[in-house]
Amino acid sequence: MQADASLKAWLALSLTRGLGGESARRLLKEFGSPDAVFAASSGSLKSIVKAEIAAEIGKGIDDEQIAPALAWLEDGNNHIVTLADGDYPQALLNISDPPLLLYVKGRLDLLNRAALAIVGSRNATPQGLNNAEAFAKSLSDTGLCIISGMAHGIDAAAHRGALRGSGNNPGSSIAVVGTGLDKVYPAANRDLAHALASQGTLISEFPLGTPPLAANFPRRNRIISGMSTGCLVVEASLQSGSLITARLALEQGRDVFAIPGSIHAPQSKGCHALLKQGAKLVETAQDILEELGGLITVSVAAAARDPVMTGMQGLEAQGSNSALLGHLGFDPVDLDTLGKRSGLTIAELSAMLLTFELEGRISALPGGLYQRIH
Repeated sequence: MQADASLKAWLALSLTRGLGGESARRLLKEFGSPDAVFAASSGSLKSIVKAEIAAEIGKGIDDEQIAPALAWLEDGNNHIVTLADGDYPQALLNISDPPLLLYVKGRLDLLNRAALAIVGSRNATPQGLNNAEAFAKSLSDTGLCIISGMAHGIDAAAHRGALRGSGNNPGSSIAVVGTGLDKVYPAANRDLAHALASQGTLISEFPLGTPPLAANFPRRNRIISGMSTGCLVVEASLQSGSLITARLALEQGRDVFAIPGSIHAPQSKGCHALLKQGAKLVETAQDILEELGGLITVSVAAAARDPVMTGMQGLEAQGSNSALLGHLGFDPVDLDTLGKRSGLTIAELSAMLLTFELEGRISALPGGLYQRIH
């Protein structure tokens, strides 16, 4: 991407020390463009912003300050889109605090794709991770772009599922991050970040070099929700940052969905709180599509083939295996309790549970507990 004089002015305005988004938008409303802002007199600037900010703007465009971003744009996969660009996510224009510009790595075409946010706990259960990945894949297959924050847990699982999408638009996933795009956080998600850069899109409003500061992540959440038609919370504790995203989605007029869980699981309490507040309970991906109306069309045949669409995961088990899964349920349980429920010996249970674990039906948890995930 080549940088013209206008883009340089946008970059310089966004990097002006002390200038916040609200003040920057007031300047743009008054003067019409960043170029006009930098050409304005000191007096007219001071009528809108503080004197120290007016003085910073009065220094003009600092070529050295914007040089790192211009060098970054020499990679053809890197882009910067501003409020004035046609590629700017139009959904963000309807939120109260749209970023002046976005640093983008990857596919520009995804920025205005119909999208759903999938968020949740960093410390997710095996079942939660499986749900996030399965829902993301099924919804990506329909053409929805899946947006999340590339954090550990539910976020990463949602991105992985979306990148596995096999419909008309495979790889439809956007990660909105809380650092500069020249950094990967968390570092353990480096491979995922590379996959998103090549198949999907990475977005940040933060300048290159910005470290993972705690205050950045609540700010990036408004972009995750703002770019989405709805927000699905898969698992969340009552202190989860994903509840911030859900609250922002509600404030922005987006639909909020939540997957219920065990009443004993801390990771389910946030979802249950959302459901009490009016979030829509979902058990299948089809539940979400029906709420979104005519946004995405899913054929009956496709829904019938997809177990996440119909909620039929795991029902193919037969005989004693099916009975044991019924006794196991979806709450963590120990062998003694399972033996009392099923009437089976510890040896019989151990053999069957090992088979289930190898098949991916259950997960062995710390403390000798087992939990059904299919």
